[in-house]
Amino acid sequence: MRTTHRPLTTLALVLSIFMAALEMTVVSTAMPTVVSELGGLQSYAWVFTGYMLASTITVPIFGKLADLYGRKPVLLVGIGLFLLGSIASGLATSMDMLIAFRVLQGLGAGAMQPVSLTIVGDIYTLEQRAKVQGAFSAVWGLAGLLGPLTGGLIVKYLSWHWIFFINVPVGLGAMALLVVFFHEQVQRKPQRLDFVGAALLGAGVVALLFGVQGVGRNLLALPLGLLLLVAFVWVERRVPAPVIPMSLFSIPVIAISSVAGALFSAAMFGATTYVPLYVQGVLGGSPTEAGGMITPMIVGWPLASLVAGRLLLRTGPRPLIVVGLGLSVVGTGLMALLLKPGAPLVIPGLAMMLFGIGLGFTTTSMIIAVQTSVGWELRGVATASNMFFRTIGGSLGVGLMGGVMVAQLMKDPGVPVSAANALLGPEHGQGLSPELLKTLSGALGTGLTINFWIISACTLAAFLVGLFFPKGGKGPGAAPPASEVPMAH
Repeated sequence: MRTTHRPLTTLALVLSIFMAALEMTVVSTAMPTVVSELGGLQSYAWVFTGYMLASTITVPIFGKLADLYGRKPVLLVGIGLFLLGSIASGLATSMDMLIAFRVLQGLGAGAMQPVSLTIVGDIYTLEQRAKVQGAFSAVWGLAGLLGPLTGGLIVKYLSWHWIFFINVPVGLGAMALLVVFFHEQVQRKPQRLDFVGAALLGAGVVALLFGVQGVGRNLLALPLGLLLLVAFVWVERRVPAPVIPMSLFSIPVIAISSVAGALFSAAMFGATTYVPLYVQGVLGGSPTEAGGMITPMIVGWPLASLVAGRLLLRTGPRPLIVVGLGLSVVGTGLMALLLKPGAPLVIPGLAMMLFGIGLGFTTTSMIIAVQTSVGWELRGVATASNMFFRTIGGSLGVGLMGGVMVAQLMKDPGVPVSAANALLGPEHGQGLSPELLKTLSGALGTGLTINFWIISACTLAAFLVGLFFPKGGKGPGAAPPASEVPMAH
């Protein structure tokens, strides 16, 4: 059996994570311009929620498949789907097409991040993992620096379509490295994937998303979603190979990380989606300035992650999680209180920096705590389950906030949607009457301010949940024996 080349395998994983991280900042930077060209401001949130919805549903499925059939084939399929979705998104000629192809992209993303992190857990020991996970977060920092600048330059000098095409060489390079240098020995078990559970999970999440996005208009969607998820739990308790083993949530580390992760991810995705929109649509900033508001968060995040990785073995995860979530509360509180029309750009920048530092301490500590609380045979699904709750929190949070924003814009039936689209163009609404421009900016600002309070409430709730994280010396539980760690050879 050939041995895995760890440095080049790690490089492949870094490239996979880099694509996902860069996509977040580049798309956020370019989206106001995309809306001004394609129209469809009322569908703005769906460009993000469609992507996250697809990845939310498939994260636990890919995690289970990785445990059953190995990490390598699942990750290769995920990167392939992501690249297909990227190419198709770049060729989109309408907002509906873009949303559909972003869903395809999200299907691939559902495999890329959790399986990449699972492979890190397989090929590195606990002590090495604490440092490597922190270093991995530096990828997000690099993407945070490059994303807004790259997105702004592409929109200015080429076309927004190219923000998707730049994924292709990176993805092909990652796939080539995985094929040649990553080798694993998998003991395949005669188990079948729980298709009924997967279908119930997908339908339940879709119904919930329609319910929160409707903000009262889709009265049946929320109870239907909850009913489907209850049925999902009932099925999962009775099948031999569940998509998400319910027994995982009897482990306090996993249960608390799941709830807190859902809450702070709702805040994170909400901030990265709507802060750039506020900067460009209300403050009149350029696309580069709008996307640049994400940079402080994504730079602060990896710096804090590097520190957390070095402190984790000495302090245990709980102090880092509590401090991290506390800083996030301060950052989002500043955002809700001080981000007003006419505010200087330093305010959202400072708020996002504090938010990012808090998330850096929190996410690194939680993912390592989750991975060390189970053995190899459950590490893939445990990591994916944690990612699932983060992405479902992000999907539902952004969907709810999108509904709030659209409700505010549609309050005045005399304001055409085309005028709202023009507000986000490079001319910032030039050609609109002063009265209409004032009405639009006011409605958009009101809706987004409500969203910032929702973001702040989510981080506060996550902090309160994090206070219940188990106390411990150097981790949530005993790490698996060394013989269990490397199933990759």
